[in-house]
Amino acid sequence: MNSKTIAYGILRAIAIIVGILLLVWFLYKIQAILLYITFAAVISLMGRPLVLFLKKKLKFNNSLAVILTLLITIALCTSIFFLFVPIISEQGQLISEISINQVGDDLDRLNQDISDYFNVDKLNFLELIKQTDLMQFFDLKAIPNAINSFLNGFGAILIGLFSILFISFFLLKDSQLLETSLLVFAKKENETKFMRAFTKIKNLLSRYFVGLLLQVLILFVLYTILLLIFGVHNAIAVALIAAIFNLIPYVGPLFGGTLVLILATTSNLGLDFQTVILPKLTYILIGYILIQLIDNFLNQPLIFGNSVKSHPLEIFLAILIFGALFGIGGLIVAVPFYTAIKVIAKEFLSEYKIVKQLTKEL
Repeated sequence: MNSKTIAYGILRAIAIIVGILLLVWFLYKIQAILLYITFAAVISLMGRPLVLFLKKKLKFNNSLAVILTLLITIALCTSIFFLFVPIISEQGQLISEISINQVGDDLDRLNQDISDYFNVDKLNFLELIKQTDLMQFFDLKAIPNAINSFLNGFGAILIGLFSILFISFFLLKDSQLLETSLLVFAKKENETKFMRAFTKIKNLLSRYFVGLLLQVLILFVLYTILLLIFGVHNAIAVALIAAIFNLIPYVGPLFGGTLVLILATTSNLGLDFQTVILPKLTYILIGYILIQLIDNFLNQPLIFGNSVKSHPLEIFLAILIFGALFGIGGLIVAVPFYTAIKVIAKEFLSEYKIVKQLTKEL
């Protein structure tokens, strides 16, 4: 091996490393656009069954079916948004009428009741605030900056929403657009396998995201019934938030349950802890746990297992692994990514025994 060959190898390796770094830098710079494309792809996958239904059953043309699907999506999102507007307005009105001294007395009484009931030392909230230095968050000088940040963020949200809807329209209108765009990265001899894998991934994930919507709807109805029975203020909005939290596997229900219990407590400030608040919290907690058991043992196996054709144990392990690697974001994307990996492995690595075993249901 002469010096010219060695030098060429070194230069080639450096060029590859520089190219990879430039690609990573480029992807980092356009991460917002990639996020828009991701959201648009999810919307297109969720809306695909409706588009097909409108085209095949109701004989709509393609463009009209896509437009109607997007309008329904916008209407659903707007309805959810306006569900919270009266609640926020109501809470603002209540806050304006609140007597700070009365709230302080109610919290102090609740603190004393809890301490007496559980036979523990009374918590000193003022000292806790001092220790955690929470007063730094009330710096009045930060208000103008917060307003500017809000306005800038609001503008970015509007641009993002328009971009997502625009991309979603074309992804729904031309179902082959995304795979045709990605086909440029496939070798000529692998194009058939690539298209077959992408079509299967699209079908499975479409069913999965529709299943998620069904799961959230079922939980929303059950949570609403539970909270209305026990008279929790703003039960519909709280139920919706708790149901959406369930999109985060394992961790989400804990957050949702904590929120429900906190709001149930604040709804009953001023009442006796032992005879009113504690029994109500106990019943709500029991009801919440029963709903979670229904979700874990009925909803999720049926929805996840049938939609992505994976064993519940596979899904559980995939969620744990992705969560350990990427945190909460990994928990959310674990099932779609694992499904895509399985389909790709089936198409390109089917000669391996472990791949055959894991993908036999696909």
